[in-house]
Amino acid sequence: MENQFNRRRFVQAIGTAGLSAALKTIAQGEETSRDDGERRYRFVQIDVFTSRRLEGNALAVVPDAAGLSDEEMQALARETNLQETTFVFPRSAAIEREQGVKVRIFVPNEEIPFGGHPTLGTAMVLRNLQLATSKSKLRNESHIGKIVLDLQVGKIPVTFNEDSSGRTFGEMHQVDPIFGPLHERKQIASLLDLSSDDICADVPIQTLSTGLPFIIVPIKSLATLERLTLAPPKAYEYLRQNNLPKVADYYYVTRDTGDPMITLRARAIYPEGEDPATGSAAGSTAAWMVRHGIMQSDNTAHILQGVEIKRPSHIFVRASKDGETVKNVRVGGHAVQVMEGTISL
Repeated sequence: MENQFNRRRFVQAIGTAGLSAALKTIAQGEETSRDDGERRYRFVQIDVFTSRRLEGNALAVVPDAAGLSDEEMQALARETNLQETTFVFPRSAAIEREQGVKVRIFVPNEEIPFGGHPTLGTAMVLRNLQLATSKSKLRNESHIGKIVLDLQVGKIPVTFNEDSSGRTFGEMHQVDPIFGPLHERKQIASLLDLSSDDICADVPIQTLSTGLPFIIVPIKSLATLERLTLAPPKAYEYLRQNNLPKVADYYYVTRDTGDPMITLRARAIYPEGEDPATGSAAGSTAAWMVRHGIMQSDNTAHILQGVEIKRPSHIFVRASKDGETVKNVRVGGHAVQVMEGTISL
């Protein structure tokens, strides 16, 4: 039976013209092979920030979205009903070398400029396509050690290495952090229907962004973190009063993990549902930890998120500090493909 991505044709195409041309060749071949008038697009679903299927944060990726309109992409994001769905727009090899692979990210109700798990997951899917056959010369790691994505926030490089267990580990280099205002502990506690004693007093509550803004709320105990629910409307009114974008939200972290191998436990609870892994917020948290002395410059912290919704996600973060400047924010993890198929329009 012919492989779903037609590996021989894929390898031949990528060997002569690069990833973009290969994907376009496959997509065009599949479309022209049907005469019923439907347009067909391949998709891949991958679980991100995990090495175990059916854990982590699920992502749908359309590796060649050429021809899809904004309205169709938004409708497909609603159809998948995942936290994010990404759409890749292949360009010439020369443009991609200079600008990166163009990717757009959609949540079910809007397009967003950046997201951590969609960035890592999309790059991992593209890398897997390059490794579509074990006989390909592309198994030379120098050809697939890095993929650069062109997102609305700019160019985001994702590098790949094999860990000690032989699994592929991807790490994105996020844009430099923007440190926003500090927030008063009693006020935030009141907005979240918590007591002031539930929130740590030795580190600040602060707005940060490495592409998307979050208010990082340091919770004192794991028990409190576990019983959190959706923030009440007054907490979201506070975001609006502080002129934060509507995609902004609260990211809760605690150092009370109960496991010496886990640096932080985290949760992100949105009106649309709880997020199993929030790579964008994890990047901001890395910068926050380094700025405020929770973690040393360039050390790696292990953030565990998604436990409460039975989608445990393992996010590895680090950042550099040069004087008072925090930069070089890196967020990494594993990812594993769970399904692939065809979208018919």
